[in-house]
Amino acid sequence: MTNLTKTQSLILTAGAQRADNIAMPLPKGLHGAAAKKVVTMMIDRDLLEEVDADLRKGDPLWRETGDGHGTTLVVTDAGLLVIGIEPVVVKTMAAVRQHAAAAPAPKTPTMRAGTKQARIIALLQRPEGASIKEIVEVTGWLPHSIRGLISGALKKKLGLPINSEKQDGRGTVYSLPGDGSAPSSQPREEPTQGVTSQQ
Repeated sequence: MTNLTKTQSLILTAGAQRADNIAMPLPKGLHGAAAKKVVTMMIDRDLLEEVDADLRKGDPLWRETGDGHGTTLVVTDAGLLVIGIEPVVVKTMAAVRQHAAAAPAPKTPTMRAGTKQARIIALLQRPEGASIKEIVEVTGWLPHSIRGLISGALKKKLGLPINSEKQDGRGTVYSLPGDGSAPSSQPREEPTQGVTSQQ
């Protein structure tokens, strides 16, 4: 078994606990010639390895190479064994950390046919849209539940572009412009037969 100084043991232990076994930053108070001496001795004993730093990931630098790149220090498998840690365990823990840090792919909400929500969407897609009163008649829900569905599930969760407009005699009318229809407070003009429009 290799005899380690307190400083060497501290460097290896701290590195084993970091992602990718990065040995940087070195312990407080270890800098300059003393740091270089300790690190050089540990590299010679194959306890540490100097590798290119990934600056995009924010790897701490051990030294700059002069061409805009730098190196960092990594605890080797031999360094892990010296402090009593199996390299397989460290690699497994690193894989677990990466898996936990990876954001799960967002699920795209799907709509089931025949539900009250689907019926409400169908009402909103009509050329005249639908008022809260009309939706209450179809679903049997209370008005506040319908407004909550429209603002929460339909607008926020499903991302539907629902328009609302106040109309005389109907109150607030909600519509989905997906099929080109939106409620209007003015009656629509139907083209008369025999009259053509000039373009």
